[in-house]
Amino acid sequence: MKKQAKQMQDQVLKMQKEMEALEVTGIAGSGLVSLALSGDKKLKNISIQPDCVDPTDVEGLQDLIMAAYEDALAKLEESSPMAGMPFGF
Repeated sequence: MKKQAKQMQDQVLKMQKEMEALEVTGIAGSGLVSLALSGDKKLKNISIQPDCVDPTDVEGLQDLIMAAYEDALAKLEESSPMAGMPFGF
C-alpha cells in the first residue's frame, strides 16, 4: 500500500513539473492580440498589434485580451498531463 502511494505521489510530482514547463499561446482577433501562459497560469508575454489600438474603443481591446486569455486557458487544459485523470488527482 505504501509503495502504491509513493508511486502515485511521484507521478503527481512529475505531472506538476511537466505543467510548470508547459507554455501555451492564446490568440484573439485573428492574431491582433496574443498572450502566453505558463502551465501554472502565469502570464509570460502579451502582444497587441497596433491595428487594434483605438482610443475610442478601449472596451474592444479589453474584450480581445480577455478572449486571448480564455483561449490560452482552454489550450492549457487540453495540453495538461492531468487532462482526463479522474477528479481528485
